[in-house]
Amino acid sequence: MDDAFTLLRRATALLPEGAWADSGVTVDDVRECQREQEWELVLDLLMEIADGRPVSPRFWSHLGCAARQMMLEHSADWCEWRAWETQHGTLRARLSLLSTEEGGRRTAFAGQGQLRPLWDIGNRAPDGGQAVNVARLWVEGAPGLAPGESATVRLAPLSPEQWRHVRPGDVITMHEGRPVVGTAAIIEAAPPYVAGRD
Repeated sequence: MDDAFTLLRRATALLPEGAWADSGVTVDDVRECQREQEWELVLDLLMEIADGRPVSPRFWSHLGCAARQMMLEHSADWCEWRAWETQHGTLRARLSLLSTEEGGRRTAFAGQGQLRPLWDIGNRAPDGGQAVNVARLWVEGAPGLAPGESATVRLAPLSPEQWRHVRPGDVITMHEGRPVVGTAAIIEAAPPYVAGRD
């Protein structure tokens, strides 16, 4: 197995020359940090650059393995999440949880992909009744979400093909069991990464 530093160099090589982040950070800045052996900063900068452009699953896989070796578990989990998105597509939504008094959850949940709630996305069961679909949930910019709170979330469906009809502007509901515990408005539905770009 390659060491973390080799994996980070390989990930850098997968970016196009001149790639940059919205903050102005470039691939050249990453290479300078590599020369200075500032590996945690290299990882952060690579993630920042890749957030604004399509990159291959292999790129995210390299970053995830490197982060795991560097014992940066949160970063490793995020890179693995992004690798999944490049293979299956990205779904982002603005989720509002019901308060406990409105019949929502009683407790907050961790927001890094552990929760796998049910979602009503408009699919129907063979008998014509409501069907629900499972999708893991990642809360952007926060460690979790409490009853009554709202946040932008990313969804990783268990069966992505059943979600292909979902579009920005659609409203879906989150369930734990049958009761509705939250409502989400889709803000992004991006297709999988197109192979051949790396």
